[in-house]
Amino acid sequence: MNESMTITLPVGALEGTAAVFSTWLVEEGDHVRKGDPILELETDKVSMEVCAENDGFIRKILATSGDNVDEKTILGYLNCGEQSELDKVSVDKSSSPVANDASKNVAVAKCDVADDGSKRHLIGPAVRKLLRKHNLNLSSIDGSGKGGRVTRDDILAFIDTRADEDKSHSNTSIPAEKSHGLKSKLVPHTSMRKKIANHMVDSLLHTSPHVTSVFEMDMGRIIEHRKLCKMGFEEAGVKLTFTAYFLAASAKAMQKVPVVNSRFHDDCLEIFEDINIGVGTALGDDGLIVPVVKQVQEKNLFEIASALQQQTDKARQGKLAAADMRDGTFTISNHGVSGSLFATPIIINQPQVAILGIGKLEKRAVVEEVNGEDIIVIRPKCYVSLSIDHRALDAYQTNLFLSHFVEVIENWGTSKTN
Repeated sequence: MNESMTITLPVGALEGTAAVFSTWLVEEGDHVRKGDPILELETDKVSMEVCAENDGFIRKILATSGDNVDEKTILGYLNCGEQSELDKVSVDKSSSPVANDASKNVAVAKCDVADDGSKRHLIGPAVRKLLRKHNLNLSSIDGSGKGGRVTRDDILAFIDTRADEDKSHSNTSIPAEKSHGLKSKLVPHTSMRKKIANHMVDSLLHTSPHVTSVFEMDMGRIIEHRKLCKMGFEEAGVKLTFTAYFLAASAKAMQKVPVVNSRFHDDCLEIFEDINIGVGTALGDDGLIVPVVKQVQEKNLFEIASALQQQTDKARQGKLAAADMRDGTFTISNHGVSGSLFATPIIINQPQVAILGIGKLEKRAVVEEVNGEDIIVIRPKCYVSLSIDHRALDAYQTNLFLSHFVEVIENWGTSKTN
């Protein structure tokens, strides 16, 4: 009894949006088991694998690299049937009688019988990213994984070995692929990088007129609060970062100035009830992704810190799903962690209307009045900025939001902010 099923994206994988097909991890005629990764695709924020939903043989491959796909797109066909039908797949792959006999030996009557073939063609996004970044050929790398599958550690070990060899040939130069008189090399853009570039240009030049306001903020109270709570959080398995405080303060400020948590339409401003805050997370040279912590207004500091840790950990491990980056209503860019004092404008993450920027924390000499006298004291300070879509917000709402945000941070734990 022959059964052929279509290969499509799992329902809900993209939440109805489109993605770009990247590559097949299998070939026509390959035997796969339920849960085996069979293809890879990319959105503007994440690279993800799609796994086989049933045991079977890949009967037909339709999608090709660069195709725009969604959950309705038929990517190929999976065959789960009787031996006579599976033999046809093998016959299509080779006209050699010897090859046909070998294929018949591998083909089985039922799809739930394990294959004993190599798994080298099954590679994940992290491995593929390293192969592209270092211009490596998979066939030259030994795999330590099941069935000879090449793992991330195999790639890193190979890179280290090659680096040692390169040191012994210091007089050898690698010609540039395209020099125009200067030594250089071309690094092809990934689909993620292309989509980020388009998203940034569209936001700044084609969609939103950006305006930025900058305030200075004293971090003394949350530094002290974090010292008191950090160990308790860690004992519960949660890392307490300053970013968690920024999410909490943003939610409190947005409850005072709800229009900041909105989306601009030609005929109205859509103000959201839930405050879903995205946090910009850098992936080195590979780009920037924005995992979202949802319903921040319903969470206390511990719950915010826990949810934030889960999302950022998944981001850095390449395990984010499309749903982890959907439905954001506001974004925070904590650019100060890399040493930046302030950045302007920070490009708005469309279709939101504002993005908060947090600069480097540093000790500054400031003048304070004590007992009627001005004295110079050292305080932990940073700049905080809000870049806004001037179609939706004006200076009044922008500065009011920042005033409330700064007030929450500077008075953390007092009755004034409770």
